[in-house]
Amino acid sequence: MQENAISEELLAILVCPETKQPVTLATDTLISALNTRIASGTIKTTSGQPATITLTAGLIREDSQILYPIIDGIPIMLIEEGLVLDNLNK
Repeated sequence: MQENAISEELLAILVCPETKQPVTLATDTLISALNTRIASGTIKTTSGQPATITLTAGLIREDSQILYPIIDGIPIMLIEEGLVLDNLNK
């Protein structure tokens, strides 16, 4: 689902805008689990708003607490757009 979601060169330089932790491409399993929770209304953005977008790819922060969506090949690296993972695994 996410192959070639983002170039390796771009991935190598991206970090979380809040903590500066490295980010990695989320697994298809995580994306699927998040989409299920987004559909049920249980995933929120870091700004506290319910997540409404269906994910096809995302970048997960090293501590596995925040995921930044990738939309049309563009990583959305805004602090307030990060999705709070609440103990979901990579």
